[in-house]
Amino acid sequence: MKRFDLITPEGTKDLLFDECQARREVENNLRNIFIGMGYSEVVTPGIEFFDVFNKKSSYIPQECIYKLTDAKSRLIAIRPDSTIPIARMVATRLKDYALPLRLFYNQSIYSINPALSGRSDEEVQAGIELIGSSSKKADLEVLSLAIQALSSYDSENFRIEIGDIGFFTELVSRLDVDSSVEEDIRRLIEVKNYPALNDFLDSIGDNQITKALKQLPRLFGGVEVFEKASTLFSDEKIDLILSDLKGLYNKLEILGFNGRIAVDLGIVNRTNYYTGIVFRGYLQGYGEAVLSGGRYDKLISEFGYDVPAIGFGINVDAVSSIIRKNNKSSDSTKTDIIVFGNNGYEMKALTVAQKLYNEGKKVENAVFETIEEVKEYAKLYCIKEICKVSESIEFINLQGGADNE
Repeated sequence: MKRFDLITPEGTKDLLFDECQARREVENNLRNIFIGMGYSEVVTPGIEFFDVFNKKSSYIPQECIYKLTDAKSRLIAIRPDSTIPIARMVATRLKDYALPLRLFYNQSIYSINPALSGRSDEEVQAGIELIGSSSKKADLEVLSLAIQALSSYDSENFRIEIGDIGFFTELVSRLDVDSSVEEDIRRLIEVKNYPALNDFLDSIGDNQITKALKQLPRLFGGVEVFEKASTLFSDEKIDLILSDLKGLYNKLEILGFNGRIAVDLGIVNRTNYYTGIVFRGYLQGYGEAVLSGGRYDKLISEFGYDVPAIGFGINVDAVSSIIRKNNKSSDSTKTDIIVFGNNGYEMKALTVAQKLYNEGKKVENAVFETIEEVKEYAKLYCIKEICKVSESIEFINLQGGADNE
């Protein structure tokens, strides 16, 4: 007896009507923005060899990856991330193309999340990758494009937080601990669990590095963050990281985004292929980041092509839920007119429906037997007009009145 034939797997859901419409609007808007700024679309397979994600850096824990085997018993992964497959694509299919490459994507990713976490295992993501430039101009381009994307949905209530993963990696590299301990520290900083972080670092030791790491989740705010950070720990590498990030922050302020840009040195993403600036974007009405990205200058080299890169991804489903909640999704799928053909006039009715469609109307063909059934259906779905086809053509306005053609 089947037990699961009427439900979807945990972390997934069916989308209906206005949910589909909102998703398409978000996707089309982002596509227009990306193309308008010179980016070209790419699509990677929904399944990849597991080796693509099983690199030495272990960017994505394998327990978070959906896995299966192919006909030759080779281990396959269902795509948990878009940037890593694009890195593979760049290092193979696009290696001979002139740099920089500007790529964008719109595709689903799949990951195994803890039960009751509230996170979807299937997520539609749209984003960009700027490949082949390590310049500050590239950083500014990608950040300004992220801001443009967010502000296109809410120009007043978006927020971007920027940091640099190098601040964390430089500090933790000075501790005499293994990679699993580093990951525990990173995780506690990411979730801003101050008590657990303090206790864990106390067990490692009491020194300038552990004291600085304890403060990392609190290094959030405006320009004052840079001074606070420099007092915690200072050397040539750390000072350069803070100086570069401050310069980037000041340039974004000059562009007129003051008040919507914040500094957060506690951004330490789980996907640890980032090597420099990292950032997150937020929209009012959603409790988590809807956009995340950063610089990843070493990832593509793991596929044999040593070029720098920076990019970001947007959670399309999250943005879709926000615009639906705010009633900003259009009603473009709503039917304008329903065409009903009397017996013997079915083909004429289809011809009329096609004519109305060509005139720009959104049309349905009635499959009911009586005009009374058509009227009930039209009222139920708020269709304002019926076109009744027989020897003549009659337009019935359900808000009152009728016209004969």
